[in-house]
Amino acid sequence: MSPAQHEARNGLWVAVGSFVIWGMMPLYWHFLKVVPSLQIVAHRVVWSTLLVVAWLSWSQGRGWLRAALARPRAAWMLALSSLLIGSNWALYIWAVNAGHVVESSLGYFINPLLNVVLGVAFLHERLSRAQWISVALAVVGVAWLTIQFGQPPWIAICLALSFALYGLLRKLLSIDAVAGLGVESVYLFAPALLMLLWVESHGQGGFFGAWGTGVDALLIFGGALTALPLIGFSFAVRRIKLSTVGVIQYIAPTLQFLTGVFIFHEAFDSDRLVGFAFIWAGLVIFAGDGWRRARQRSALAAA
Repeated sequence: MSPAQHEARNGLWVAVGSFVIWGMMPLYWHFLKVVPSLQIVAHRVVWSTLLVVAWLSWSQGRGWLRAALARPRAAWMLALSSLLIGSNWALYIWAVNAGHVVESSLGYFINPLLNVVLGVAFLHERLSRAQWISVALAVVGVAWLTIQFGQPPWIAICLALSFALYGLLRKLLSIDAVAGLGVESVYLFAPALLMLLWVESHGQGGFFGAWGTGVDALLIFGGALTALPLIGFSFAVRRIKLSTVGVIQYIAPTLQFLTGVFIFHEAFDSDRLVGFAFIWAGLVIFAGDGWRRARQRSALAAA
């Protein structure tokens, strides 16, 4: 096996591992159900900030923050993206612990298709016929769920929209994934720390001791579970094709969906199945079209 093939294989397994961790996150947050959702988010921010900043200081030197913010528009765009990812985390953790894992997974199934729509709206990208069909099927699926249950699947829509807008900002800025996360974490660190100190001073939880040693350990390790998959993802995308990433990214919402149905026993009747089926059909067409285009580009490059 050549060094390049060895690197690609390592990248593939690291990417799969990252998506598996993201897919199993509902189980982890469920173990912390006793802790209020906002406090879980605050702990997630505090401990992931310490880990990411330590990693960046070791790998890029102490000037990483200055270098990241020296980019044009970086300061305000990363401030906005930090608000988007923070709100996404908060909504996701609340949804998991409120019994909405299946609907949360729907948000991350919709997300790639919403990325396509934002690319058309803001980046003037052109869609193929297959991509238009994919988006249309997803719209039909969401419309079906809205009609059947009397309201849109707001949790899924807000999760997909916040993460898609977050991805759009990061694409416009074009900054290293881990460095960008580091800056966003620094922005969120002070509010998260102040909130934990406030609830601690009012006897409503805070840092440690309120829920036992086991929960405290899980809260700390939640920071690592926030940072490590993203660091692994950043490692992987430099070593494998983006078309491969585009296919395996569905590991995460698939695992979330299976967790919601088979472990948490959330409702999933025939009406929900119809709505999901439209969205899944759109994703199959979308992923297949992306895979076909990638193979054509590879063939042209080889020729």
